Order: sequence, then structure tokens, then C-alpha cells
Amino acid sequence: MIDIHFIVNPIAGSGDHSFSETFLQDYFEEERYNITIKSSGHKGHAIDLTKESIHQQADIIVACGGDGTINEVASALVGTTIPLGIVPVGSGNGLACNLNIPKNLKKALYVIKNNQRRAIDVGSVNKRYFFSNTGFGFTANVIGNYEASQERTLLCYMKATLKSFQYYFKKEETVISINDDLEVVNPFLVFISNSNVMGYNMSLTPKASLTDGLLDVVIVPQIGRLRMLLFGFCVLIKRPELLKDVKCYQTSHIKLFRKKGSFFESQIDGELSQIDTVELSVSIEEKSLTVLV
Repeated sequence: MIDIHFIVNPIAGSGDHSFSETFLQDYFEEERYNITIKSSGHKGHAIDLTKESIHQQADIIVACGGDGTINEVASALVGTTIPLGIVPVGSGNGLACNLNIPKNLKKALYVIKNNQRRAIDVGSVNKRYFFSNTGFGFTANVIGNYEASQERTLLCYMKATLKSFQYYFKKEETVISINDDLEVVNPFLVFISNSNVMGYNMSLTPKASLTDGLLDVVIVPQIGRLRMLLFGFCVLIKRPELLKDVKCYQTSHIKLFRKKGSFFESQIDGELSQIDTVELSVSIEEKSLTVLV
């Protein structure tokens, strides 16, 4: 028998999806599969549920939700031999998109049933894992405004982006030193990615790979409103490097130091996070997570 545990975020995306053993048994035959369903009730709960499933010796653990839920489940699976299945019912679904996992529920369940495995790289920021990307500056502020809207639609994401454009010129000064050799005052954004999709099929790092052992870094210094809009257009066409101010490169490790202020406001896989430190160490752990694709 194959034990499959589904970790479900009941409010992900539109929140109108439902999973039950009866429903899933239509796809996973009762004589071959044991199905367990667990629902997360708050932020961080999916981590505990996954650890419990590991202890219960699940053969496959499936994250049913958006990038935040996937991050929690996957974080507990890094370094184990248990594969991660993904049912993308969130809003952005960046990692699922990069892995070509369909949004269609039936097709996503068949991906799990087919049990085709692939080892992918995992990003780490001060020992906290990310699978798609992490960002500071503008991208973190967009996520903050997006979460405050309490809706998960592309329109709300665009509204959050416009609000962040207005906020950018009012924020307090920050100075970030990168690897001791580059100092950026009031950077528009610092974006570090393991994946070629951010969510909603948008990308700052279209050439990034989940299996190349490298992080793709995008640094945009302080720029005016007109160049912000130009940069936005470059992102839409997935060519951010066309703006000459932008620095793009690949690395396996990067350090950031904040010379003013006592914390970094960041987004990690589309979730706002305040990291109480003046120094960040971001690195890659090669092929340390197994996923079903």
C-alpha cells in the first residue's frame, strides 16, 4: 500500500475547493492507496502537519495550496527521501508553473499518481528555505500590500504594485552592502531566485533553473518613476536586463548587510517576512528536495 498524505490549505486561492477521502478515492484506488487528509488552520501549521506525516511514515506528502503552503510543506521535506506532490490551488502558483504542474485538479492528481520524481535545488536565507524566490525592497512591499488586501487575484496584485510605486519615494533610507564589494543606497529591489516564474506567469529571472546549482540575482538601484515604469514593462516582456541600471548575475551564495535599520523586510515565496538581523546569508542547497512532476 502507498500512504499519501494531503496537507490542505482550505482558504488558498478562491477558497472554494474541497478535498475528501471519497473524492480522492476516485483517483487513488482503495486497494492500492491509503489516503490521509490534514487541513492547516494558521500560518506555519502546515510545517507541523508535515513533520507529523513524516513521523507517520507517509510515502508521499502533497501540498494543496499556494506558494506559501508549498513552502511550509516542502521546508519540512528538505533532505528527506519523501517526495513532495503539489496541487496548485493558490493564486500565484509560481513553483508549480515552473515545474509544469497543471492547475487543473484532475491533471495535478494524475501527476501525483504517476509518481515521476525529480530532485531540485533549494534556496536558503539565514537557514529559512525558499523554493521560488526571495526579495527585498519593492518586491517585499508589493507582497505586504497584497497581503493587506486579503484578496488573492491578479487585479489585487496589480493594485498592490501601484500602491508600492507610490510608497517607494516615502520610505526611510537604507544602505545595503552586497558581498562587501557593492554598496546600494535605497535599492529599488534586490531579488534572488531559484525559479524562472514569480507567480501569475511573471518573471524577473526567465533563465533561472531549479537544477543548475545557482541562484539568479537581480539588483535594481534607486531609480525615478519613469524608469520604474520602464522596468515594469521589461518585466512584462521577461527582459529585465534591458534596463541598463539593472545588474543580473548568477551565484551560489550572496551576503547582504543593512547599514541602517535593525531588520530586513522581505518576501519569501510570496509571503511577507520580517527578518530581525542586519546580515543575511543566502545560498543554494543542490538537489535537496524531491518533487513529483
